[in-house]
Amino acid sequence: MEGTELVTFVNTQVIPICIFLIMMGMGLSLVPNDFKRVTKSPKAVSIGLVNQLIFLPIIGFTLATVMPLEPEYAVGVMLLVVCPGGTTSNMFSHLAKGDVALSVTMTAVASLITVFTIPVVLNFSLHHFMGQGNEFQLPIITTMISLMKLTIVPITIGMLIKAFAPKLAAKLNVYVAKFGILFLALLMIFLTYIQQDIVIPALIATGPVSLILNITTMALGYYSSKWLKLTTAQRTSITIEVGLQNSTLSMFMALTLLANYKMSFTPAIYTLIMLFTAGILVKVIHLKFHSTPKSNHIVRLSVEQNKE
Repeated sequence: MEGTELVTFVNTQVIPICIFLIMMGMGLSLVPNDFKRVTKSPKAVSIGLVNQLIFLPIIGFTLATVMPLEPEYAVGVMLLVVCPGGTTSNMFSHLAKGDVALSVTMTAVASLITVFTIPVVLNFSLHHFMGQGNEFQLPIITTMISLMKLTIVPITIGMLIKAFAPKLAAKLNVYVAKFGILFLALLMIFLTYIQQDIVIPALIATGPVSLILNITTMALGYYSSKWLKLTTAQRTSITIEVGLQNSTLSMFMALTLLANYKMSFTPAIYTLIMLFTAGILVKVIHLKFHSTPKSNHIVRLSVEQNKE
């Protein structure tokens, strides 16, 4: 298989299949009550979703506009902010002892809603940053159908497996989670290899905006939930959910739907940064958790549970 054929095969066959499996893995951890939690715990879920679906795109668009970015890199920023959450954020919420149920609920609901918002926001971004009459246009309905196939369908399959074979779902979920991380790493290696001549310039160009976007959105999640008096576990999950994006889906859209490698570099660089900052956050929370006397920690948990 020649180089061009290999690239085409990876973009059109390998990446969509892997995305499908990763999203199915998300479904393996979901139950119908995760969606009902929107009405049972409306305050926490609403705060998180408003941050993800409204403020996150606004912040991304502002940064992409004011910072000196090439049009493709600016579109890459928008690819990130229209794909909130993901299995990575759920994993880090668990590691940080956050409200995992809230994290999963936000990811699941956002995945359903963004199927309809992504084509609209992305087309606006392409028109704004690439100019009118540019070659990159996404047909709204076709894009929605493609996203449904890669999000709603596999999530539904995963939920059905969990409902009818919970033990199998539990086993598969472990492997799919590890596969997701491995695939993300291999995808970034693949991008680096294919576009090795622009890796360093892309890092210099997109690194600052990626770092600012990550820190700003994590701060947004933390302080908005703190000011609105959510529990520590809820604040932790919302901070992570708003700050960690579904960069795998972002890169898929850049490579497959838009067929532009340059647009995929911002999500790739952001991935490295968000994993680093999320790791620091988990470490800080663990230090704070372990430095608190056990008796005081039990009292604090009781107080927060009473608030709920």
